[in-house]
Amino acid sequence: MRNSFRRSRRRILALLGSAALALAGAIALPGTAQAANVLSNPGFESGSLSPWSCTGNLGSVVSSPVHGGSKALAGAVSSSDTAQCTQTVAVQPNTTYSLSGWVRGSYVYLGVTGGTSTWTSSPSQYSQLSVSFTTGAGQTSAQIYVHGWYAQGTYYADDISLDGPGGGSSDTQAPTAPTNLTSTGKTSSSVSLSWSAATDNVGVTAYDVYSGSSQVASVSGTSATVNGLSASTAYTFTVKARDAAGNVSAASNAVSVTTSAGSGGGTGFKQAAPYLFEGWGDPPSPSTVMSATGIKSFTMAFVLDSGGCTPAWDGSRALTGGADQTAINQIRAAGGDITPSFGGWQGSKLGANCSSASALAGAIQKVIDAYGLKSVDMDIENTDEFENEAVQAKILTALKTVKANNAGLKTIVTFGTSTTGPTYYGNRLIEQAQSLGANIDVFTIMPFDFGGGADMYGNTVAAAEGLKTKLKSTFGWDDATAYAHIGISGMNGLSDQQETTTPAIWTQIRDWSNSHHIARLAFWAVNRDRGCAGGGVVSNCSGISQSNWQFTSITAGFTG
Repeated sequence: MRNSFRRSRRRILALLGSAALALAGAIALPGTAQAANVLSNPGFESGSLSPWSCTGNLGSVVSSPVHGGSKALAGAVSSSDTAQCTQTVAVQPNTTYSLSGWVRGSYVYLGVTGGTSTWTSSPSQYSQLSVSFTTGAGQTSAQIYVHGWYAQGTYYADDISLDGPGGGSSDTQAPTAPTNLTSTGKTSSSVSLSWSAATDNVGVTAYDVYSGSSQVASVSGTSATVNGLSASTAYTFTVKARDAAGNVSAASNAVSVTTSAGSGGGTGFKQAAPYLFEGWGDPPSPSTVMSATGIKSFTMAFVLDSGGCTPAWDGSRALTGGADQTAINQIRAAGGDITPSFGGWQGSKLGANCSSASALAGAIQKVIDAYGLKSVDMDIENTDEFENEAVQAKILTALKTVKANNAGLKTIVTFGTSTTGPTYYGNRLIEQAQSLGANIDVFTIMPFDFGGGADMYGNTVAAAEGLKTKLKSTFGWDDATAYAHIGISGMNGLSDQQETTTPAIWTQIRDWSNSHHIARLAFWAVNRDRGCAGGGVVSNCSGISQSNWQFTSITAGFTG
């Protein structure tokens, strides 16, 4: 909406044995470790992973939960990847080091590659792990790691310390660049790569794999599989070699790979979820509406900033314990569920006000944790978010983080449109989603407030087709895949600009949406889904002649 009436959307079964760290040839007694942490970025307070490297692009820096400071590492373990994160440091030979760190999650391991490790089963809060090891007589580097276990969920790590003397090195010669990079296989979500080894005057310790300018994997061998990719999407990869002193080679040759289309043309996510706002427009009992219409899902508006990047309903109502939670409890008791909408046209928005993408991800995570969410919607509007490319990037990066940290979470972005498809800022949002690898599940347009025009069915279809075309050109998708990533969120009855969507027109839009198998259908709002012919654009009725909850009933027929 463009006025005060529109607050819109707008492991475990077997434990790994630990081999003793090689001490062949060591005769002298070990040196004494000194109390100095030789790890860089041990608490992830820089806000980035560097110089840590995580397998499968499954590591990220989060703002919650943390042990100390304001940041921590999150490892999004999958069924095929432990999300191991490593850092290689220079050490002194024949010296004892103490490794410790704080971890949280199910079966989290801390150790040194080729040496000893320790683990904890499943603390619900942060728990400290500690282990000591002694370097070999000729050892000048050590790789520290932390990881979870297969299919055990996201783990967290913070304040990791390796106490002992730093190694120091006079090696300033970088390895040669890896050669013959090639793709050895692909799926809809992964690409396998191999390359020829680099050489170094001392020795190569790792190979870092990049997708564009983003590091997506780090391995010790000459092959890697990059996971977590989008179907039918083109990626360009390069590899760089790294030695123990941190010298990095030039990039290998580049190889471009387009992932497979996958099955079903999309994410499989289908949702009929009109907006419900507890802070406006005589909010109806959701259980009453569900009983009368058969609707099962609602988009709950709006989560805003109550100050200090703290989420609250409408920026003022407590996240839990109030009218919003009462409504959510009713919906779930009746067999339904909700998707919260962050943002909208006005108010103090988290996307604009949180200082960083990691801070924003932390705020979103608080809402996810409060309600055990399966999906979130970011309604990106107005000049503070939609027309600010840096804020767009912040929001998309935050969504990428929470998606990585919450298995199965679906992410939705909602934004305005022209009658022919996305505007400049809509196109920019889609392009940034691709370049950042945000893996957004649904791009939802709001096809109304066009500035006039009577053909709301024709304009809605044209806008959706324009969005489909943009998704195809940006992601390399076919028609079916593009449609399966589209959402439509209309405005029932009169729009702010006096455009009229009748129940008959909304039925046409729903039927088109079903026939093209899009992902999501919504409207603004259930609060207005009551008739008041001639009543104008108001908060508690549609301004046209209709029966109560008629648009909700039509929406309930959306199956995708």
